[in-house]
Amino acid sequence: MKNESNNPEDYISQLPEERREAVTKLRETIKVNLPEGFQETMSYGMITYVVPHQLYAPGYHVNPEQPLPFVSIASQKNFIALYHMGMYMFPELLTWFKAEYPKHVQTKLDMGKSCVRFKKVNSLPYDLIAELCRKITVEEYIKLYEAR
Repeated sequence: MKNESNNPEDYISQLPEERREAVTKLRETIKVNLPEGFQETMSYGMITYVVPHQLYAPGYHVNPEQPLPFVSIASQKNFIALYHMGMYMFPELLTWFKAEYPKHVQTKLDMGKSCVRFKKVNSLPYDLIAELCRKITVEEYIKLYEAR
């Protein structure tokens, strides 16, 4: 679902009614639980939480003008997506998430490298996502990012 919004509020306002509440709650869960230093922005048509240039001047290697992305959320055609680069970069975090997921959600985990897809809006495990968001600090993320 292409969304050309310039800010998260506008993005959410353009969502179908049945998705607005879930994405709003997901956004708030992330904002409240991410460690200090990450910044909310719009990037690649998604609500994204980044390491701002003030903390990491080189930016994202694919496009240094962009800040370093960490977490994004998007309403796609058939699902709500949570992109978490930490699970892609920290194998132990991915292992933890895969083990915890079935304790919070009855459906099978639908996941790519860093993307978790939620096909049912009432199946988002907000408590698990909150815990996931607290697992990596900005400093840890930058350190691993530079080591790659």
